[in-house]
Amino acid sequence: MSEYYRVLSTISLSAAMLRAQYRFITSNRLPIILQHLQMSSHTASEGEVLLAKHGCSGVITLNRPKALNALNVNMARLIYHQLKLWEEDTETFLVIMKGAGGKAFCAGGDIVAITEAGKTGGSLAQDFFREEYILNNAIGTCKTPYVALIDGITMGGGVGLSVHGHFRVASEKTLFAMPETAIGLFPDVGGGYFLPRLPGKIGLYIALTGFRLKGRDVQKAGIATHFVHSQKIPSLEKDLLTLKSPSKEDITDVLDSYHKESKTDKDDPFILAEHLEKINSLFSGNSVEEIMENLKQDGSPFAHQQLKTLMKMSPTSLKVTFRQLKNGSSLTLQEVLTMEYRLSQASMKGHDFYEGVRAVLIDKDQNPKWKPQKLEEVTDEYLDSCFASLGENDLIL
Repeated sequence: MSEYYRVLSTISLSAAMLRAQYRFITSNRLPIILQHLQMSSHTASEGEVLLAKHGCSGVITLNRPKALNALNVNMARLIYHQLKLWEEDTETFLVIMKGAGGKAFCAGGDIVAITEAGKTGGSLAQDFFREEYILNNAIGTCKTPYVALIDGITMGGGVGLSVHGHFRVASEKTLFAMPETAIGLFPDVGGGYFLPRLPGKIGLYIALTGFRLKGRDVQKAGIATHFVHSQKIPSLEKDLLTLKSPSKEDITDVLDSYHKESKTDKDDPFILAEHLEKINSLFSGNSVEEIMENLKQDGSPFAHQQLKTLMKMSPTSLKVTFRQLKNGSSLTLQEVLTMEYRLSQASMKGHDFYEGVRAVLIDKDQNPKWKPQKLEEVTDEYLDSCFASLGENDLIL
């Protein structure tokens, strides 16, 4: 988990750059009604996202390799705009999303930039989450087959750019995690939709503990649809791009053939296999407090480790996340994203997100002082306020 936050700290812009970027974004912000119909040319010129048409396929490349392709608001807007154009184009039959640099698909969002905006009341604290979730929904509802090549680090915002698409191709280099509870946030980008739909209680376990999955385990957990060896990814992409007006079935056939040829770790057991019974049992509590009590009573080394991990997390984040996944299990993706936008804005108004970022990314003392410090001090009334409608400021999809 520390690697994830080290990555984010290295990609975060300096304060001066953040202020310049914020002034640039706000001075060029388009009217809401035109925002997703037209794009000013400055975004494309920055080269943070590369767009290319190969025959009947569109390719989106996240192009911030030194920043591990971290997502910012400009990138989200550009990707949304192009995705919508290709979706309506009768000559586009496939969209591929990938990351440049060979190390990451997308390591997340620019958390420090959002933190700075939240502290100063800047609109980026609203705009980023709104634009990101609108893009997540566009991916989840895209009529054109969408293939995400998650060949590398895929965390936070990178999960939102992949998991809602038709196909997600993992490799042995894939590192998947949603460790937001450790910085006073929650597993957003539609986490409330896909996590509770994973087998058993795996999704809740991942959401609360931030557990990492690597390589083929990402596919075995049900997050990726296919596993392909990293060296074969370029060949896979080439074969996909040479398809002529492919149907979804044609694309599936190509992906399936590469998946079957990839033998790496094929016969290894799922990393959580030996613990699945305990995960499904111990994490079946009706509250975070009950889960903690289950872990205490179990007393096994596994339970002890999970209890130790959870004790480090923001109590507020744990309870928000538990309710988020419980509610999300019966909601549509659109309803979940609306709910999560409310939660994002509650986080921007709260204490723990800023304290988590301070402790992990800024001062790096790894010793956040959560408020409140105890689970029982996070009241139902406070949780209700986090999930409450924002009225005219709600995210409508």
